[in-house]
Amino acid sequence: MLQSQGIKSETLTTEGRYQLLVAEEDVASARRELLTYNQENKNWQPRQPRVKFDYQNPLAGILGFVLVMLFVTWTAGENFGGLNWFTAGKVDAGLVRGGEWWRTITALTLHADIAHLSGNLVFGAVFGFFAGQYFGPGVAWLSILIAGATGNWFNSYLQSSTHTSVGASTAIFGALGLVAAFSWKRKLYPQDRWAYRLGPVIGGIALLAFTGTGGERTDVSAHLTGFVCGFLIGAVFAICPYNVPRSAALQWIAGLSSITAIIFSWAMALN
Repeated sequence: MLQSQGIKSETLTTEGRYQLLVAEEDVASARRELLTYNQENKNWQPRQPRVKFDYQNPLAGILGFVLVMLFVTWTAGENFGGLNWFTAGKVDAGLVRGGEWWRTITALTLHADIAHLSGNLVFGAVFGFFAGQYFGPGVAWLSILIAGATGNWFNSYLQSSTHTSVGASTAIFGALGLVAAFSWKRKLYPQDRWAYRLGPVIGGIALLAFTGTGGERTDVSAHLTGFVCGFLIGAVFAICPYNVPRSAALQWIAGLSSITAIIFSWAMALN
């Protein structure tokens, strides 16, 4: 620093202590430069090393998601058991308010047509991939299911009692909120400025606006409630004092819990 100001100096080490040596005629200038430097940098924080996040393999969760969606699509399309799966499993706001909570889950597995199913499979795989990397496949998809179901439940109270809906999009936007909140609150890149750390949140809201508000059949409020519920779950994960669990047993338990919840909900719906 002194050399940049034209002041020649040397450093002398004596018994572990450092001494800065300058010519006698430069003492006053050197002292002034050092004082100025210290004053200007008194609040400086050293740059923190980039956090290396221990990502997990999300593929098992994505495979499970795709298989469940395809299986229910097939059984519903065939009216398996001689039952109308759409009537039994769709979100009906009035019935949900009346206590038929299982519809908030069963509706997530129903789709109006192939285009509806294909879009949700693609976006579900994309957002589920990132969620699975952060939380592991089982914990991620259990969280996504909870976000989707609670999003449908809240949406039933925001809509009229005659409102009906089907589709996994509420859960998919829950996955988007989950990832956005976790990557922001956990500060995966703490050395970055706040504007950069807000990137996941801004990106999530932008994706919600871009992909979740178009089309005359789009249930915008369901997308919004799903996103908010997922965001809250992601924030809870982020502020927990412990690391995201990597236990294979826990991932299996969470994954099987998701499937069990879907099976139980359909059993209630078709009973």
